[in-house]
Amino acid sequence: MSANQSASQKALYVYEAPVRVWHWIHALSIVVLCTTGYFIANPLPSFGGEASEHFFMGYMREIHFIAAYVFAIGFLVRVYWAIVGNKYAREMFHLPVWRGEWWRELGYEIKFYLFLTREMHKTTGHNPLAQFAYWLFNFLLVIFLIFTGFALYAEGLGEGSWADSLFGWVIPLMGGSMSVRMWHLMGMWLIIVFTIIHIYMAVRADIMGRQSSVSTIIGGWRLYKDDLP
Repeated sequence: MSANQSASQKALYVYEAPVRVWHWIHALSIVVLCTTGYFIANPLPSFGGEASEHFFMGYMREIHFIAAYVFAIGFLVRVYWAIVGNKYAREMFHLPVWRGEWWRELGYEIKFYLFLTREMHKTTGHNPLAQFAYWLFNFLLVIFLIFTGFALYAEGLGEGSWADSLFGWVIPLMGGSMSVRMWHLMGMWLIIVFTIIHIYMAVRADIMGRQSSVSTIIGGWRLYKDDLP
């Protein structure tokens, strides 16, 4: 939506409840997965005493697996809601690259976040820069993490398990288990970087932008600040 079209609006219901619930569950699962994933990749030194008295890394892996199920199932639910929800629920899964206006708005957003302009155009759902970032990191990267993660999980479940049947082909395709582990770990760091940038952009948009950001993903309503220059 262009600035002229949205200027007369004071509020618009954008993010439906399932999208908002998924957002926060997704965020929590990322925190848990990244924390436990870091320690799985860099285990703590051995504890003193008998090994049978400690199961720290075992619990770490179990929490990681549980969070991975939440992460994957939540993503499937989010895909479903993109089909049955409102138009804003679908923005994360496709980029309207055939529209010249989308590219122009993308340029405006990039200049705004690079401090090259104070002008930030009003939007209703995701602005083009956020839409591209979500498509890249919350769609493509999430699929990559799910496939590589469950491929590694299949090694523990064993040959012939459901995970091996669905994702076992990923390991030979990517050159072996160690290669998959390294790429999976790289994906973790990429999503950490995305999360940091995402929080910065959301908070900055709330402070300097022409519409609400953080409160919108909490309550669902996009509020417009028509008193801004």
